[in-house]
Amino acid sequence: MVPCGSGGITVAEAGEGGFRGPKRINHVALSVSSDLLSQQGRADLASFFDNVFGWAELDMMTIDGQRMIFSVNSYDRFVFLLADEAPMSCPPGLPGDHFGVQVDSLDELNIVQARAEAFQARDVRVEILPYAVEDHTVLKLHAFYVRYLLPMSIEVQYFELTPG
Repeated sequence: MVPCGSGGITVAEAGEGGFRGPKRINHVALSVSSDLLSQQGRADLASFFDNVFGWAELDMMTIDGQRMIFSVNSYDRFVFLLADEAPMSCPPGLPGDHFGVQVDSLDELNIVQARAEAFQARDVRVEILPYAVEDHTVLKLHAFYVRYLLPMSIEVQYFELTPG
C-alpha cells in the first residue's frame, strides 16, 4: 500500500508489470419489468437520462419490451436495462441501493442537480436526496442521489481533495 496524502488514504501498489487490476467499471446492468421497456416507458427514461445526465439511448440496441441501453457519455460506458419476469427489487427510499457517477467539479455537480430538480418539477416520479458533504479530512465527498423509475438510485459525486 502506498500513502496518498497525509490523511491516511492509501492505494494498493501495482503488481509485477505495473498492473494491479481493472480500475473502472464500464457498465451497470439492471433487470426491470418489461412494461418499463414499453414504448412509453422507454420514452420517459430517454427523456430523463438525456435531460439530466446527457446520456443517449443506443437505439440500435433497443428491443421493444426487452432491452434498452444508455451510453454514459462514452462508447465504453453504459447502463444496460434488461426485461425480466422477476426484475430486481431494491428497498424504497433514498439513498438505498445505488450506483455512483463522478463529475469533475462542484459546478458540474450543481448543474446535474439543477437538471434533476427541473425534471422533478414536471414529473413527480423523480426522487432526490439533496446535496450533502461528507468531510473525511483529506477529501470532501460532495454528493446527491436521484432515482427515476429504476430500482436503483444514482449517486452523483464530486471528490474534493483537501490539504491534510
